This record gives sequence, structure tokens and C-alpha cells, in this order.
Amino acid sequence: MADLSKAKIVKLDPSSKYQRLFSSASGTCGMKSGHVILKEGEEIGEHSTNDLEEALVILRGKGRLVINDEEGTDFEDDAVLYVPPDTTHNVKNTGSGVLEYIFITSNAKKKL
Repeated sequence: MADLSKAKIVKLDPSSKYQRLFSSASGTCGMKSGHVILKEGEEIGEHSTNDLEEALVILRGKGRLVINDEEGTDFEDDAVLYVPPDTTHNVKNTGSGVLEYIFITSNAKKKL
């Protein structure tokens, strides 16, 4: 069983396209997170986090968040994006350089 009383520190790897930061395997209670770097024109790919909600913390670059195959919302660095549970989405790098962000997912408890 993981020791939940200890803080954890993970150094970001600037050479990795995808880096898992935290998960239940690393001792969290249910939160998952990762570090993503997309080159110019790359996208993460359409996916759903199912019953998880997701926050994207944009560190640098420009992109578009596409939700449920709609046109999408443009964003740039120093932004935080929210993706509700049960939502199909994709993140695309639309800038002229690297798009770098941290994603954080958590179990969503829907309000009654």
C-alpha cells in the first residue's frame, strides 16, 4: 500500500513527448497527471477520459482544444483549460513552436 503521507517531487523531462507524473502506481489517491510536449502540427489524438474530469495547464505554445468534434477553442501559454467527464476531445498544436502542457485527471463526482 502506498504511503500517502509523503510528498512527491518529479522533475519534468524536456526531451520526452509524454511523461507520466503521478498515478495510483506512484502513490496518489486517484489523481493522474502527465507532461506532454507536442511539436509543431502534432496532436495528442482524439480520446475520452470517461468518468474523469481533466485540467490542462498550458506552459508554452499555442493550440486548439477540440471537444466532441466541434470547431474547438484556441488557447496559448499561461492558460488552464477544463474538460468535463464523458467528453471526447483532442489537443492540437497550432503554433509555430512547441506546445507544452501538464494534464491532471481526477475522478468526477457528479452533483445531484
